[in-house]
Amino acid sequence: MADTVVGATPDPHASGDDPNRRDFIHIAAMAAALGAVGGLAWPMIDQMNPAGDTLALASIEFDLSKVEAGQQVVVKWRGKPLFVRHRTPEQIAAAIKDDNAELRDPQTDEQRHKEGKAEWLILVGTCTHLGCVPTVGGGDYGGWFCPCHGSVYDTSGRIRKGPAPKNLEVPTYAFLSDTKIKVG
Repeated sequence: MADTVVGATPDPHASGDDPNRRDFIHIAAMAAALGAVGGLAWPMIDQMNPAGDTLALASIEFDLSKVEAGQQVVVKWRGKPLFVRHRTPEQIAAAIKDDNAELRDPQTDEQRHKEGKAEWLILVGTCTHLGCVPTVGGGDYGGWFCPCHGSVYDTSGRIRKGPAPKNLEVPTYAFLSDTKIKVG
């Protein structure tokens, strides 16, 4: 028979209940539950990502050798027209000359093209007033003219007259080579 002392507190581990073991079991069960919830939730979260065909439209590559000096080509990008304009030295000079003009949305010509590539102007071809498509070569500044409400843009795509509040947007683009760009 074991000696027991009257009035002594019983040993908590005598019955096999180890509090550290119980804590471990609770932590392991919580970790398993979190893993299960994450495994069930991931397919629902992942289906919200854009489809592969949508991602493919997010960026395009364009061969600039197709565009002669003084010409503009319109390419479809993200459902919008993209103006790719090969400017002549005269158009570049006119744009630089107007850098100090009073502009509604002030930007220099240098801020509107890639450094060292002033002959290439890449713009989203929608008027910043109501989203119409301006025509090339119209207006008083040799740039673009929006026939819907009369907005006039210069050879750098800056708003000069009319109701449009901003310049034509310059998208994110990079030169992959001297004759190829990637937009988006």
